[in-house]
Amino acid sequence: MIVFDLKCDADHHFEAWFQSSTAYEDQLAVGQVTCPYCDSAAITKAPMAPNIATKSNMRSESQPVETSSVLSGTGDEKLAALAKEANEVFARLKQHVEANCDYVGDNFADEARKIHYGESEERGIYGESTREETVELIEEGIDIMPLPGTPVRGNDA
Repeated sequence: MIVFDLKCDADHHFEAWFQSSTAYEDQLAVGQVTCPYCDSAAITKAPMAPNIATKSNMRSESQPVETSSVLSGTGDEKLAALAKEANEVFARLKQHVEANCDYVGDNFADEARKIHYGESEERGIYGESTREETVELIEEGIDIMPLPGTPVRGNDA
């Protein structure tokens, strides 16, 4: 998996993960890469800086967060508007994953390992795993990410 810093023609900046550079180019060519803020398909790569760890910068600094016009109004109104905007972005992310990755169901942990160790073809997958399986994958150094808006299974599932 590879992450790119991207921006749309409205100058919204965001990150997106792809199986490879070729996957990014292919998805961009058919209009599948869209801005999570405005849904524009006019996307370009934004300049990226390498993250090189040294003793003086071992902890990550917080980055400025892209904000929108939802920050006007009272505290409760701001929170409600931000929650609504976040839910819309999460819904588009989930739709993107479901449209572009293979669903492997309860076999997620096993299939993620096979891909990581080169025993299965490299591709984007999604499915379910228990908390225990998730912790084990992370401890093994396998890059995974929970899909926002999906239920978390317990250890007994």
